Amino acid sequence: MTAVKNVLAIAGSDPSGGAGIQADIKAISANGAYAMAVITALTAQNTRGVHGMQLVAPEFVAAQIDAIFDDVRVDAVKIGMLGSPEITLVVAEALRRHQPPAVVLDPVMAAKGGDRLLSEAAVRTLIEELLPIATVLTPNLPEAAALLGEPELTDVSAMPALAQRLLALGPSAVLLKGGHLAGSMSPDYLASADLGLWLEAERTPTKNTHGTGCTLSSALAAQLAAHSVTRRDSAGLEAAARLAKGYVAQAILHADALDVGAGQGPTHHFHALWLSDHVSR
Repeated sequence: MTAVKNVLAIAGSDPSGGAGIQADIKAISANGAYAMAVITALTAQNTRGVHGMQLVAPEFVAAQIDAIFDDVRVDAVKIGMLGSPEITLVVAEALRRHQPPAVVLDPVMAAKGGDRLLSEAAVRTLIEELLPIATVLTPNLPEAAALLGEPELTDVSAMPALAQRLLALGPSAVLLKGGHLAGSMSPDYLASADLGLWLEAERTPTKNTHGTGCTLSSALAAQLAAHSVTRRDSAGLEAAARLAKGYVAQAILHADALDVGAGQGPTHHFHALWLSDHVSR
């Protein structure tokens, strides 16, 4: 029997369940891997916004990571919200110690409603300490602009060049997300040293897109683990990215089947597992 892959998510908690570590666990599970979680922060938030945040002590974040690696085989790691330079540094140090096969870094800097989740100092530590060990970096356009100190891109044709500038910061690959652009399509661009291709999906007209970044990066980590992708495996990277992108597109397409909150609701992580009549009961 083939062993189920184990994926560790390192991120903050969203008690409304649409983003953060809760979305990570759902997306990893829906993509066929066993999900584990290290908590970096507690937030008080719902679909309308973030009302408060409390960071976990950096040494306890490190203790959580070490406890997992001391006991469990980890096939991939997804990193989300970190919150401070100190937490960012201990996560980088722990991953350098343990050397997981694949690391997906989602540089979470703000919540969907605009609430800032990462300080300027933490962004600098992220660039210096974590980007060089990332297998795939998954920024949206505002995050890419912040990482490079540039104005936010508004022209889809400039995304490949932007991805190359992000590659120069150290990650092995970049999945640049174009969801902030206008238009009927949602264009992402996947780039590595020997790969450059578009991943597109039709845009679904819905407000329920809370946690899409968390969901995509976690799905990608699960697919990288499933395909045993190494840092220079272009074919495996492409296959994993296409499956993750397709999964998120379907999760958004079915998001309105859920009734969660009055603001920006979550995507439907288990759209392929729940029967339609189950949702309506």
